[in-house]
Amino acid sequence: MIARARSLAVVAILVGAALALIGSTQTWLEVTLRAGAAEPLPVPGASALPLLAPLSLAALALGLALTVVGRVLRYVFGTLAIVIGGSLLVGAVRVGLQQPIDAVAKVVTDATGLSGDAAITDLIASITGTPWPFVTAFAALLIAAGGLFTLVTAHRWQRSGRRYQRDAAAPTSGSAVTSAARPHDANRDKAIDSWDDLSHGDDPTAR
Repeated sequence: MIARARSLAVVAILVGAALALIGSTQTWLEVTLRAGAAEPLPVPGASALPLLAPLSLAALALGLALTVVGRVLRYVFGTLAIVIGGSLLVGAVRVGLQQPIDAVAKVVTDATGLSGDAAITDLIASITGTPWPFVTAFAALLIAAGGLFTLVTAHRWQRSGRRYQRDAAAPTSGSAVTSAARPHDANRDKAIDSWDDLSHGDDPTAR
């Protein structure tokens, strides 16, 4: 389990961030006006919760960065993931349950040219919700859970590049063995030369 801790944390954050980013493009609310447009006005997640897209992108980048950072930054990024996930969770649940006027104000203003909470409230006949705020809330939970899991397990993650450091050290060890063997080879060559001198009638000790 611990060996896969980094992968589990990263996948949770990336999946949550990607799902939240998709949610920012989907219709969260539909607004029916008292007069004017015959069809309900769709309110995408990016309008209902303006911080949704930038925070989702931040979580996506954070999840990718967790694959390479050291121990200190793991804790920093894990904390940030919890903050991002918590913020998105609160915002998405608020929009899904309360369907507040401020979540639809931009879309209504763009369609009618009127602004101000009082004027917009008078224009709206009804607001209908879709499942996407709650889908995004689930995505936010994944991001926060990935951040929490990072804080709990980060101290046991294997350092990036350790395997490559071991592989790089292997030739050095081999070189040391080769170097250690060289004196033995020199002594053997010297002994062979001495035998050759004796076979030719020379005294090798006279040198």
